[in-house]
Order: sequence, then structure tokens, then C-alpha cells
Amino acid sequence: MTASAAAPAALPWDAGTVRGEVDFPGAALAPADGSNFTAARRPFSHPIEYVVIHVAQETYADTAAIFRNASRDVAAHYVVASDGRITQCVRDADIGWHAGNRSFNTRGIGIEHEGRVDEPEWFTEAMYRRSAALTAHLCRTYGIPRTRSRIIGHNEVPGATHTDPGPLWDWCLLSGARQRPLTEANFPDPILRREIFIRSGEITAAVSCSVRRGRSIAP
Repeated sequence: MTASAAAPAALPWDAGTVRGEVDFPGAALAPADGSNFTAARRPFSHPIEYVVIHVAQETYADTAAIFRNASRDVAAHYVVASDGRITQCVRDADIGWHAGNRSFNTRGIGIEHEGRVDEPEWFTEAMYRRSAALTAHLCRTYGIPRTRSRIIGHNEVPGATHTDPGPLWDWCLLSGARQRPLTEANFPDPILRREIFIRSGEITAAVSCSVRRGRSIAP
């Protein structure tokens, strides 16, 4: 796939999407089939303690369509497109089936990103910035610590059989309310070692984001 081919298709129901019934401002709503998640009243019924980052191995439209398919038994809360669009498929209060681990499903929010783990052209600056804003919002809303022990990859879920988001994913996704660096101790993979700097309310993202492919995201 070439970089130009990575542009996501529109969701087939974009024109009829209900807006305003979402937990992240600006997101579209494409509800998953009710057989692919568990209705709940989080954080009252269960605490929300993790954000789980996924790469879908599918396009934006196809990922959301899978979540609408009653035979698939899977749905994450959000899908992020290469162009920065975000669709919510499961409400934050409900338990998405995305982590492959009952405890992490119950206590986590899943964010899927369109693309493939071995094709980094899908992972655009627009995608990182919008995913960062979404992650920051979730951390603020539910009091999730902004550390790599609480914002994790699907591959880091105990018992995981998946490898996403993979070694080409750029972990410049944390934010918080205080100016402070996160040390490399929070980034156990030495390939992904960097500092993340924090600005109130938003991602400044990676002033020194020294990933292997040389990309950095300016504030």
C-alpha cells in the first residue's frame, strides 16, 4: 500500500451519524452492535483505570463496520482515522470487548487506529494529535494516571496474543495538567525511549520524540 492509498474512506453512515450523543466532543457516533459489548454504568459500576491502544489491521470504515457486525464479538470504544476523524462505537460507561482480557475490558477504554502495524504511513501527525487529545480527555475525565503503566498497547495486556500497536507506533500520546517530563522508566522499550512534555489540557507531544524513523511532532 502506498502512502497516498492510506487516506481513509468515509464511513458509510457518516451522513446519518448522530452527533451529540458521544463522550468525546467532536466525535461521530457509529454504535457497535449490542452483542459486541456489555452495558454498564462505569465508573460507578467499575472503575476506569486504563487506556488500551490498538492498531486495527483494517481501515477506519471497515473497523467500525466490524463492530456493527453481531457475529464478530468485538468492539472498542473509539476508532481514529489517519485524517484525524474520531468515531465512538461504544460509550465510555459500557464495557467494550477489545483487550482479550476480562479485567482489562472491564477497567479499560479501547482506542482503535486504522492501519497496519507494518505500514507506518497510516500513522499520520493528524492521527497522533487527535488520538493524543482523546487520550488526554479520558485521563482527565476518569483520573487515569498519565503513565505507560496505565496507557498501554494491546500487546501489553496480560495474556495478549496480539502485537499491536507494534514497534512502529510512536508513543507520543500522554498529557496532563502539570508541566513535567515523563522519564524513560515509563517507556520500557528502548526503541521507543523519549521524553514527553506536558501542557495543561492538551498534548504538546514530544518535543524530543526520537523515534527510529525520525519523525517528531511539533507542539
